[in-house]
Amino acid sequence: MYFRLVAAALLAFALPLQASAQSPDLTRIARSSGTPEIPGLRMVWLAPWGDVAKAHPWRNIIVHQTEGPAGSARGGAQAQSKNPTRRGVMVWVETDGTVYWAVAENLIPTHGDGGNRNDNKYIDNRATHRQVVGNNSVGVEFAGNFPDVTRGPTAEQVAAWKILVKVLRARYGIPLDRVYAHNWIDYKDARYCEGCELAKLVRQWGE
Repeated sequence: MYFRLVAAALLAFALPLQASAQSPDLTRIARSSGTPEIPGLRMVWLAPWGDVAKAHPWRNIIVHQTEGPAGSARGGAQAQSKNPTRRGVMVWVETDGTVYWAVAENLIPTHGDGGNRNDNKYIDNRATHRQVVGNNSVGVEFAGNFPDVTRGPTAEQVAAWKILVKVLRARYGIPLDRVYAHNWIDYKDARYCEGCELAKLVRQWGE
């Protein structure tokens, strides 16, 4: 019995080490330049990464959901790529999990206008009021909640997000508690809480 317990304990210790050895080095990839292959993500690079040291000093991540139909992320990302500072975001995620990197990381799209929510309805807003805004936050847009805005993200979007958010955080040094849903920091549509499910998942997944 003793030997079985010891063997089980050694196996439990060894499995995490084996999983860690097999997992991709996302931090190394996240600090690279160009158009790297990111394991687990289907990336479409409309704007390649440059030298991360020359990127805009991004401090936060804001999760958005657009009221476009399935398939609209591609068009939105292409329009954003042609006019980077238009109203929109840097990164777009399609319902099938495809990620479009639309804007060079030294440019600032228009999103997350005001950081104007100060009612503590979803989170304590003392640290976000007038502080978490478009010019210091990476915007990520999830397409596909048309015609029902209350429809949540697809399983493919959630799977892509789990990897993408790690890459974004590693690339720009963004802490876990600086990932926000749009509705947590800005007044928005009263029909649903935009980005809330995806932002909550990040907190649940942890580091």
